[in-house]
Amino acid sequence: MFDTMTMTKVLGAACGSLLVFLLGGWAASALYTTGGGHGEGHEQAYVIDTGASEEPAEAEEAPDFEAIFAAADAGAGEAVFAKCRACHKLDGTDGVGPHLNGIVDKAKAASAGYAYSDALLGMASETWTPENLYAFLQNPRGYAPGTKMAFAGLPRSDERANLIAYLGTTN
Repeated sequence: MFDTMTMTKVLGAACGSLLVFLLGGWAASALYTTGGGHGEGHEQAYVIDTGASEEPAEAEEAPDFEAIFAAADAGAGEAVFAKCRACHKLDGTDGVGPHLNGIVDKAKAASAGYAYSDALLGMASETWTPENLYAFLQNPRGYAPGTKMAFAGLPRSDERANLIAYLGTTN
């Protein structure tokens, strides 16, 4: 099937292809090398002014909770509640999470029959004031480390305030 001449031709073709690729790589590096190095004697071609030497501007203070909560819209909060609806209900029955009717100014861990985490059971003597809910909704695991609530939180302050205003209308 394969004789010596055919095998010699195949080996010659493979070696020739390798030689073409090696010479092509050498030619490309010779053509596209910009030369020089990054050692001493080289200066920066240009400088971009980033303003880093300037004094930092005063950080704007975030609006306080009272101002945000005063501008809250319960109608918009109903739309935000769609993010909560997967785990929480407003009909008085518990789902994956406890029901949230009348949660504003209600005692923490007070939904009878729901198995709260130890973190929230430790706060049972406190109430869910709008300020507490605002902090909890921003970062539940930061507010109550060890909570079973897997939700990451609501980063936007207006969404949190709108949701609290909506939850305040549910009884």
